[in-house]
Amino acid sequence: MNEFALIDRYFRRAPRDASVQIGIGDDGAVIRPASGVDIVVSVDMLVEGRHFLRDADPRRLGHKTLAVNLSDMAAMGATPRYALLAGALPAGLFALADRYGVDLIGGDTTKGARNLCVTILGELPHGTALTRRGAKAGDDIYVSGTLGDAALALAVLRQRTTLDADALISAQTRLEAPEPRVSLGDRLRQIASAAIDISDGLTGDLAHVLEASGVGADVDVVSIPRSRAMSEKLASSERDLALHCLLAGGDDYELCFTANPALRDRIVAIGRALNVPVTTIGTITAPRDFVVRDEAGKPLAALPQAFDHFAA
Repeated sequence: MNEFALIDRYFRRAPRDASVQIGIGDDGAVIRPASGVDIVVSVDMLVEGRHFLRDADPRRLGHKTLAVNLSDMAAMGATPRYALLAGALPAGLFALADRYGVDLIGGDTTKGARNLCVTILGELPHGTALTRRGAKAGDDIYVSGTLGDAALALAVLRQRTTLDADALISAQTRLEAPEPRVSLGDRLRQIASAAIDISDGLTGDLAHVLEASGVGADVDVVSIPRSRAMSEKLASSERDLALHCLLAGGDDYELCFTANPALRDRIVAIGRALNVPVTTIGTITAPRDFVVRDEAGKPLAALPQAFDHFAA
């Protein structure tokens, strides 16, 4: 099968949205966005051996390839609309695209090592984008869902620890098929003061918010939501490994956001309406220190380092 036959067989679909004037099949896509909206654009690449294992399930890999981009849209409070794919994983990607009403409007295919790249475009009302820059002293710090299980699954796959069968299935699903919090991001526009998705680990990603906003943070480990398996690891001889997974493991694709304490009831109500757990884990501070406190309330001597794409 040559490149053009592959595109025709797996990727060419009639656009579902009238805003797509020209989709797959030309040298470029043409879209006509509605008036009064801002376009949000993001791109992410997944590289075999770095972001996914060689024997990764193709359908789950297709899902994750798009999910990491949808998570960026969620962090901005944007509605995802269009995507361009450089790679060849139609099944899982299209299933997730259909769930969120995303049209695949172009991309590229080539032969070689599996480097999978999606460029995604979303939209939101003019001037309402969530950013990393708005956190203020006194704001609450929230995270959605639970943290650390994706990194824990990877530690099992790399034979650094073990989990029982049920816990491993759950953790591996978090690693291979994350659920982007698009609906939550949409509801947080004009409520959250700042937001980011947790892709590289809580300590690293929250630090980006603190730097952009010119503030600090005081976070309690005991408040960070986690699975039963993670709680058991934290209470065991493998605490150091578990703490790293919880704070800096990455691949969570949950949202971390800040908001004025006066909005707590509204945020709790949003979480309940969406059936998405939303948990307060700390407070934004005026001093620019980033403090994470252990179960006894004492600051950790050093914060685990979040994932670094350029580390050895």
